[in-house]
Amino acid sequence: MNIERKNKKMAKYCVLEEFKGYRLDKYLTIVTDKTRSFLQNNIINIKVNGNDVKFSYKLSPLDEVEVEFKEIETNSITPKDLALEIVYEDSDLAVINKPKGLVVHPANGHHEDTLVSGLMYQIKDLSSINGVVRPGIVHRLDKDTSGLLVVAKNDKAHLFLANQLKDHTMYREYHAITIGVINEDRGKIIAPIGRDKTNRLKMAVVSDGKEAITHFEVIKRFKKHTYVKCLLETGRTHQIRVHFAYINKPILSDPLYGTKKTYDDLGQYLHAKKISFIHPTTLKRLEFEVDLPEYFKNTLAKLELE
Repeated sequence: MNIERKNKKMAKYCVLEEFKGYRLDKYLTIVTDKTRSFLQNNIINIKVNGNDVKFSYKLSPLDEVEVEFKEIETNSITPKDLALEIVYEDSDLAVINKPKGLVVHPANGHHEDTLVSGLMYQIKDLSSINGVVRPGIVHRLDKDTSGLLVVAKNDKAHLFLANQLKDHTMYREYHAITIGVINEDRGKIIAPIGRDKTNRLKMAVVSDGKEAITHFEVIKRFKKHTYVKCLLETGRTHQIRVHFAYINKPILSDPLYGTKKTYDDLGQYLHAKKISFIHPTTLKRLEFEVDLPEYFKNTLAKLELE
Protein backbone atom coordinates (compact mmCIF):
# COMPACT_ATOMS: atom_id res chain seq x y z
CA MET A 1 0.00 0.00 0.00
CA ASN A 2 1.69 3.20 -1.18
CA ILE A 3 0.52 6.50 0.26
CA GLU A 4 1.40 9.59 -1.75
CA ARG A 5 2.46 12.78 0.02
CA LYS A 6 -0.17 15.55 -0.01
CA ASN A 7 2.38 17.77 -1.80
CA LYS A 8 3.49 15.51 -4.59
CA LYS A 9 6.94 16.99 -5.29
CA MET A 10 7.86 18.88 -2.16
CA ALA A 11 9.13 17.48 1.13
CA LYS A 12 9.64 19.62 4.23
CA TYR A 13 11.64 18.78 7.33
CA CYS A 14 12.36 20.56 10.60
CA VAL A 15 15.81 19.81 12.00
CA LEU A 16 15.85 18.47 15.56
CA GLU A 17 18.58 19.11 18.13
CA GLU A 18 20.19 15.70 17.58
CA PHE A 19 21.14 16.67 14.01
CA LYS A 20 22.99 19.86 14.94
CA GLY A 21 26.16 20.18 12.85
CA TYR A 22 25.20 17.43 10.37
CA ARG A 23 25.93 17.97 6.71
CA LEU A 24 22.70 18.43 4.80
CA ASP A 25 23.30 15.42 2.54
CA LYS A 26 23.91 13.10 5.51
CA TYR A 27 20.78 14.39 7.23
CA LEU A 28 18.67 13.78 4.14
CA THR A 29 19.90 10.20 3.79
CA ILE A 30 18.60 9.59 7.32
CA VAL A 31 15.19 11.27 7.10
CA THR A 32 14.40 10.00 3.59
CA ASP A 33 16.08 6.58 3.92
CA LYS A 34 17.62 7.21 0.48
CA THR A 35 21.25 6.99 -0.65
CA ARG A 36 23.37 10.06 -1.39
CA SER A 37 23.47 9.11 -5.07
CA PHE A 38 19.67 8.87 -5.21
CA LEU A 39 19.34 12.30 -3.63
CA GLN A 40 21.92 13.85 -5.96
CA ASN A 41 20.14 12.41 -9.01
CA ASN A 42 16.55 13.13 -7.96
CA ILE A 43 16.55 16.48 -6.18
CA ILE A 44 15.66 19.46 -8.37
CA ASN A 45 15.95 22.17 -5.74
CA ILE A 46 16.82 22.41 -2.06
CA LYS A 47 16.44 25.29 0.38
CA VAL A 48 17.15 25.83 4.07
CA ASN A 49 15.14 28.61 5.73
CA GLY A 50 14.13 29.79 2.27
CA ASN A 51 17.69 30.06 0.91
CA ASP A 52 19.34 27.92 -1.76
CA VAL A 53 22.08 25.78 -0.23
CA LYS A 54 24.53 23.03 -1.15
CA PHE A 55 24.68 19.50 0.23
CA SER A 56 27.69 20.52 2.34
CA TYR A 57 25.58 22.99 4.36
CA LYS A 58 25.90 22.41 8.14
CA LEU A 59 22.54 22.24 9.88
CA SER A 60 21.32 23.99 13.03
CA PRO A 61 18.38 22.97 15.25
CA LEU A 62 14.98 24.10 13.89
CA ASP A 63 16.36 24.79 10.42
CA GLU A 64 13.52 24.33 7.91
CA VAL A 65 14.61 22.16 4.99
CA GLU A 66 12.56 22.15 1.79
CA VAL A 67 13.36 19.65 -0.95
CA GLU A 68 11.86 19.39 -4.44
CA PHE A 69 12.16 15.96 -6.03
CA LYS A 70 12.00 15.05 -9.71
CA GLU A 71 9.47 12.33 -9.10
CA ILE A 72 6.51 12.00 -6.78
CA GLU A 73 7.81 10.90 -3.41
CA THR A 74 5.72 8.10 -1.97
CA ASN A 75 5.57 6.38 1.33
CA SER A 76 5.91 2.63 0.96
CA ILE A 77 5.32 2.00 4.67
CA THR A 78 2.45 -0.41 5.13
CA PRO A 79 0.12 0.44 8.02
CA LYS A 80 -0.20 -2.56 10.31
CA ASP A 81 -2.25 -3.34 13.37
CA LEU A 82 0.37 -3.69 16.10
CA ALA A 83 -2.15 -3.01 18.87
CA LEU A 84 -0.08 -0.12 20.17
CA GLU A 85 -0.95 1.05 23.68
CA ILE A 86 -2.10 4.65 23.30
CA VAL A 87 -1.92 6.18 26.78
CA TYR A 88 -3.40 9.51 25.67
CA GLU A 89 -4.65 11.07 22.45
CA ASP A 90 -6.21 14.35 21.33
CA SER A 91 -6.28 16.39 18.11
CA ASP A 92 -2.66 17.53 18.52
CA LEU A 93 -0.71 14.58 19.88
CA ALA A 94 -0.65 11.06 21.23
CA VAL A 95 1.41 9.43 23.97
CA ILE A 96 2.44 5.85 23.26
CA ASN A 97 3.75 3.14 25.59
CA LYS A 98 6.25 1.48 23.25
CA PRO A 99 7.02 -2.18 23.92
CA LYS A 100 10.55 -3.56 24.01
CA GLY A 101 11.74 -4.93 20.69
CA LEU A 102 9.90 -2.46 18.46
CA VAL A 103 11.91 -0.17 16.16
CA VAL A 104 10.46 3.36 16.10
CA HIS A 105 10.81 4.15 12.39
CA PRO A 106 12.05 2.48 9.20
CA ALA A 107 15.82 2.37 8.76
CA ASN A 108 18.37 0.12 7.13
CA GLY A 109 17.48 -3.45 8.06
CA HIS A 110 14.14 -2.46 9.64
CA HIS A 111 11.55 -1.43 7.08
CA GLU A 112 8.45 -3.24 8.31
CA ASP A 113 6.61 -3.68 11.60
CA THR A 114 7.93 -0.43 13.09
CA LEU A 115 6.16 1.91 15.49
CA VAL A 116 5.41 4.11 12.48
CA SER A 117 3.57 1.21 10.81
CA GLY A 118 1.40 0.85 13.90
CA LEU A 119 0.82 4.59 14.19
CA MET A 120 -0.33 4.82 10.58
CA TYR A 121 -2.86 2.07 11.27
CA GLN A 122 -4.25 3.49 14.52
CA ILE A 123 -3.91 7.28 14.07
CA LYS A 124 -5.43 9.08 11.09
CA ASP A 125 -3.22 12.19 11.00
CA LEU A 126 0.49 12.53 11.77
CA SER A 127 2.82 15.50 11.38
CA SER A 128 4.85 15.69 8.18
CA ILE A 129 7.85 17.68 9.42
CA ASN A 130 10.18 14.67 9.56
CA GLY A 131 9.13 13.40 6.16
CA VAL A 132 7.32 10.29 5.02
CA VAL A 133 9.64 7.86 6.79
CA ARG A 134 9.13 9.37 10.24
CA PRO A 135 5.60 10.81 10.31
CA GLY A 136 4.72 12.16 13.74
CA ILE A 137 8.02 11.17 15.34
CA VAL A 138 9.24 13.94 17.67
CA HIS A 139 11.78 11.86 19.59
CA ARG A 140 12.85 8.22 19.66
CA LEU A 141 13.47 5.27 21.92
CA ASP A 142 15.95 2.53 21.05
CA LYS A 143 14.51 -0.75 19.80
CA ASP A 144 14.94 -2.54 23.14
CA THR A 145 14.03 0.43 25.32
CA SER A 146 10.40 0.35 26.38
CA GLY A 147 8.13 3.11 27.60
CA LEU A 148 6.63 6.49 26.82
CA LEU A 149 7.12 8.75 23.85
CA VAL A 150 5.00 11.57 22.46
CA VAL A 151 3.86 11.68 18.83
CA ALA A 152 2.71 14.82 16.98
CA LYS A 153 -0.43 14.78 14.84
CA ASN A 154 0.20 18.10 13.09
CA ASP A 155 3.20 20.27 12.24
CA LYS A 156 2.34 23.04 14.71
CA ALA A 157 2.29 20.58 17.60
CA HIS A 158 5.48 18.96 16.32
CA LEU A 159 7.43 22.22 16.34
CA PHE A 160 6.09 23.15 19.78
CA LEU A 161 7.13 19.79 21.25
CA ALA A 162 10.50 19.84 19.46
CA ASN A 163 11.23 23.21 21.03
CA GLN A 164 10.67 21.72 24.48
CA LEU A 165 13.23 19.05 23.69
CA LYS A 166 15.62 21.74 22.54
CA ASP A 167 15.26 23.94 25.63
CA HIS A 168 15.16 20.95 28.03
CA THR A 169 11.67 21.68 29.38
CA MET A 170 10.30 18.27 28.42
CA TYR A 171 10.68 15.98 31.44
CA ARG A 172 11.78 12.42 30.63
CA GLU A 173 12.34 9.92 33.40
CA TYR A 174 13.86 6.50 32.76
CA HIS A 175 14.35 3.53 35.06
CA ALA A 176 17.28 1.17 34.55
CA ILE A 177 19.24 -1.68 36.10
CA THR A 178 23.00 -1.34 35.99
CA ILE A 179 25.74 -3.91 36.36
CA GLY A 180 27.71 -3.05 39.50
CA VAL A 181 26.79 -1.20 42.66
CA ILE A 182 26.61 2.59 42.47
CA ASN A 183 27.75 4.00 45.82
CA GLU A 184 26.47 7.57 45.37
CA ASP A 185 22.80 8.11 46.21
CA ARG A 186 22.49 10.56 43.32
CA GLY A 187 24.71 12.23 40.79
CA LYS A 188 25.14 13.84 37.40
CA ILE A 189 27.12 12.45 34.48
CA ILE A 190 28.49 15.21 32.25
CA ALA A 191 30.39 13.79 29.28
CA PRO A 192 30.22 14.74 25.56
CA ILE A 193 28.88 12.08 23.21
CA GLY A 194 29.74 11.50 19.56
CA ARG A 195 30.20 8.68 17.09
CA ASP A 196 32.66 6.00 18.25
CA LYS A 197 35.95 6.38 16.34
CA THR A 198 36.45 2.64 15.87
CA ASN A 199 32.89 1.30 15.62
CA ARG A 200 30.45 3.39 13.60
CA LEU A 201 27.49 1.46 15.03
CA LYS A 202 28.23 2.83 18.50
CA MET A 203 28.26 6.17 20.22
CA ALA A 204 30.94 7.03 22.77
CA VAL A 205 32.21 9.71 25.12
CA VAL A 206 34.60 11.68 22.90
CA SER A 207 36.34 15.02 23.39
CA ASP A 208 34.76 16.56 20.30
CA GLY A 209 31.28 15.18 21.01
CA LYS A 210 28.09 17.10 21.77
CA GLU A 211 27.23 18.13 25.32
CA ALA A 212 25.39 15.37 27.18
CA ILE A 213 24.08 15.46 30.75
CA THR A 214 22.34 12.63 32.61
CA HIS A 215 21.06 12.92 36.17
CA PHE A 216 20.57 9.75 38.22
CA GLU A 217 19.25 8.67 41.60
CA VAL A 218 19.64 5.25 43.19
CA ILE A 219 16.32 3.57 43.93
CA LYS A 220 17.71 0.29 45.30
CA ARG A 221 21.05 -1.49 45.57
CA PHE A 222 21.47 -5.23 45.15
CA LYS A 223 24.49 -7.46 45.68
CA LYS A 224 25.93 -6.86 42.21
CA HIS A 225 23.48 -4.47 40.57
CA THR A 226 21.74 -1.12 41.06
CA TYR A 227 18.20 -0.01 40.23
CA VAL A 228 18.33 3.66 39.21
CA LYS A 229 16.14 6.52 38.06
CA CYS A 230 17.62 8.61 35.24
CA LEU A 231 16.62 12.07 34.04
CA LEU A 232 17.72 13.35 30.65
CA GLU A 233 18.87 16.96 30.50
CA THR A 234 20.02 16.48 26.91
CA GLY A 235 18.92 13.85 24.42
CA ARG A 236 21.86 12.32 22.58
CA THR A 237 21.65 9.00 20.78
CA HIS A 238 22.05 6.12 23.28
CA GLN A 239 22.84 8.74 25.97
CA ILE A 240 21.94 6.77 29.11
CA ARG A 241 23.53 3.59 27.80
CA VAL A 242 26.76 5.39 26.85
CA HIS A 243 27.00 7.37 30.08
CA PHE A 244 26.58 4.42 32.41
CA ALA A 245 29.05 2.36 30.39
CA TYR A 246 31.44 5.32 30.69
CA ILE A 247 31.34 5.15 34.52
CA ASN A 248 31.80 1.36 34.33
CA LYS A 249 28.21 0.64 35.37
CA PRO A 250 26.69 -0.47 32.04
CA ILE A 251 22.98 -1.15 31.68
CA LEU A 252 22.14 -4.78 32.38
CA SER A 253 22.04 -6.97 29.22
CA ASP A 254 22.97 -4.09 26.92
CA PRO A 255 24.19 -5.91 23.78
CA LEU A 256 26.13 -2.91 22.47
CA TYR A 257 27.63 -1.21 25.53
CA GLY A 258 27.44 -3.91 28.18
CA THR A 259 29.62 -6.87 29.09
CA LYS A 260 30.05 -9.90 26.83
CA LYS A 261 28.15 -12.04 29.33
CA THR A 262 24.56 -10.79 29.54
CA TYR A 263 21.89 -11.54 32.12
CA ASP A 264 19.48 -12.62 29.37
CA ASP A 265 18.82 -11.91 25.70
CA LEU A 266 16.03 -9.37 26.24
CA GLY A 267 18.19 -6.34 25.52
CA GLN A 268 19.04 -3.45 27.82
CA TYR A 269 16.98 -2.99 31.00
CA LEU A 270 15.92 0.58 30.27
CA HIS A 271 12.35 1.87 30.52
CA ALA A 272 10.97 5.36 29.80
CA LYS A 273 8.65 5.46 32.80
CA LYS A 274 7.45 9.06 32.91
CA ILE A 275 7.10 11.99 30.51
CA SER A 276 5.83 15.53 31.07
CA PHE A 277 5.47 18.47 28.67
CA ILE A 278 3.47 21.61 27.91
CA HIS A 279 0.51 20.97 25.63
CA PRO A 280 0.86 22.92 22.35
CA THR A 281 -2.71 24.24 22.39
CA THR A 282 -3.89 24.42 26.01
CA LEU A 283 -0.42 25.39 27.28
CA LYS A 284 -1.08 23.24 30.34
CA ARG A 285 1.53 20.78 31.56
CA LEU A 286 0.60 17.15 31.01
CA GLU A 287 2.25 14.27 32.86
CA PHE A 288 2.08 10.57 32.07
CA GLU A 289 3.52 7.53 33.83
CA VAL A 290 3.42 3.80 33.06
CA ASP A 291 4.36 0.81 35.15
CA LEU A 292 7.50 -1.24 34.59
CA PRO A 293 7.07 -4.15 32.14
CA GLU A 294 6.61 -7.57 33.74
CA TYR A 295 10.01 -8.88 32.63
CA PHE A 296 11.65 -5.88 34.31
CA LYS A 297 9.75 -6.43 37.58
CA ASN A 298 10.53 -10.14 37.50
CA THR A 299 14.26 -9.46 37.18
CA LEU A 300 14.15 -6.99 40.08
CA ALA A 301 12.53 -9.72 42.18
CA LYS A 302 15.25 -12.22 41.21
CA LEU A 303 18.03 -9.76 42.05
CA GLU A 304 16.42 -9.27 45.46
CA LEU A 305 17.08 -12.96 46.19
CA GLU A 306 20.73 -13.00 45.18
